[in-house]
Amino acid sequence: MIQETLITTVNLQGEVHIAPMGVHVNKDQCIILPFRPSTTLDNMLKTKTAVINYCDDVRIFAGCLTGRRDWPLLPTRQIEGYYLADTLAHAELKVVRLEDDDTRPKLFCQAVYEANHSPFQGFNRAQYSVLEAAILISRLDRLPWEKVQAELDYLRVGLDKTAGEREREAWGWLMEAIEQHRQGVAA
Repeated sequence: MIQETLITTVNLQGEVHIAPMGVHVNKDQCIILPFRPSTTLDNMLKTKTAVINYCDDVRIFAGCLTGRRDWPLLPTRQIEGYYLADTLAHAELKVVRLEDDDTRPKLFCQAVYEANHSPFQGFNRAQYSVLEAAILISRLDRLPWEKVQAELDYLRVGLDKTAGEREREAWGWLMEAIEQHRQGVAA
């Protein structure tokens, strides 16, 4: 199973990096597969740690993909690092094994600490739409524009029917990024 999460890592200077990432969950093990090049990968290889943040605020997902990475953080308990203050739960991880790959290495991780901070109230379709649009944006250089446009048209239906203020703000950020990408490609 793949869970859409936010990964927080730190470099050797203690600077925090936040990245949306699908994490493979297999029983008691998490597998993180960042593409190269990746700040998340670099940080995890150096510190052998990471934090999975289970969050329902889709603005953070969209924000990380559109240059908005200044989100409130709190210190972790068992590893050197930070978790998002607005996360529902977090898991502090240690890397236990690496399967190296030129494109997408596999980092096998074990949770050393887990905490629930707030109950999950459920997703609305707009949150799903923002998450899927964020995934599309992370792959703009690899997908044909017709596919991207068709997906966005479909996702907008759910957004228009169920979005609150947070979802509309996140969607707006993503649409700005897409427009900037299209203008850059056309230039």
